[in-house]
Amino acid sequence: MSEAAPTDDRGTLYIVATPIGNLDDITLRALRVLGSVDLIAAEDTRHTRKLLTHYDISCPMLSYHDHNKVSQAQRLLGLLQEGRRVALVTDAGTPGIADPAYHLLQVLLPHDIPVVPIPGPSAAIAALSVSGLPMNRFVFEGFLPVKSGRRRQRLEALREEPRTVVLYESPHRFVKLLRELVEHFGAERRVVVARELTKHYEEVMRGTAGSLLESWQERSVRGEFTVVVDGQ
Repeated sequence: MSEAAPTDDRGTLYIVATPIGNLDDITLRALRVLGSVDLIAAEDTRHTRKLLTHYDISCPMLSYHDHNKVSQAQRLLGLLQEGRRVALVTDAGTPGIADPAYHLLQVLLPHDIPVVPIPGPSAAIAALSVSGLPMNRFVFEGFLPVKSGRRRQRLEALREEPRTVVLYESPHRFVKLLRELVEHFGAERRVVVARELTKHYEEVMRGTAGSLLESWQERSVRGEFTVVVDGQ
């Protein structure tokens, strides 16, 4: 029986982690699943097509993202109830981490649809592993709210957090985040910035919130950022 073969007349959803940058960072099991399912639900089908082409995998795809998650979740439920095997992938890393996989599972689980994890890359874990900050206990916050009031509330709540905090940030708000860390956490709080992990311009910088802010104010800010903050 192949990896992705269903065990009964129900379909199976596979939560498949894919590379966060370097295409070599995919497991053999993930490749077997992607090559044997009936359908791949992808956050951005154009992005996922590059991965499939690289590994010579041909499989029908449909888009599943924040803007169509309600309608597409119902469509995927119908296909799974018909016995189809579906792989869910995000643009990078593990589905469910800062994407709408949670909504899909809330729709499927009441119908007893089997859900199988195919583990692999995660930017949060990759950054944490090289941060040099405590890893035995940590909090993943992902992207902070965009609206200033809610954003301030989250930062205030995290200020006294004793565990290591992991954040994601986009390039156009990254320097703002460093300023906020200085304001709310103090200039001497230890911070690690991981940029473009596993990609050609991968960079990991360690320092204090204040020293990193001073450094990045003078630089061109590009790429995706994972920021690891020492606990209080």
